[in-house]
Amino acid sequence: MFLIVAKYLIPNGYRGIALFPFVILRDSVDKCDLYLINHEKIHIRQQLELLVLPFYVIYFMDYGIKLIRFRNKNRAYREIFFEREAYANEKDLDYLKSRSHYSFWKYINF
Repeated sequence: MFLIVAKYLIPNGYRGIALFPFVILRDSVDKCDLYLINHEKIHIRQQLELLVLPFYVIYFMDYGIKLIRFRNKNRAYREIFFEREAYANEKDLDYLKSRSHYSFWKYINF
């Protein structure tokens, strides 16, 4: 994983994004935010498990479905099952050491 600071690559309202093998942060101060880095590392692991490209296809399909369902961009984003896993475990800095493969399936909600 490579950390990059590039505020113009991050959509407004977000602080970071995981694009395998990079974690791109909006601000250099965020390099010290262990929870944000852990959140993005969880996404890197998810991407690896799905061989990267399928991750993005599933991610945006889930977002689209949730956007239609909730009619709210922020809620749709927070309900993406990949995000649900990352947010639920970002404060557990040892999560990736004990995480089972494909753990994101536990966070699917219909």
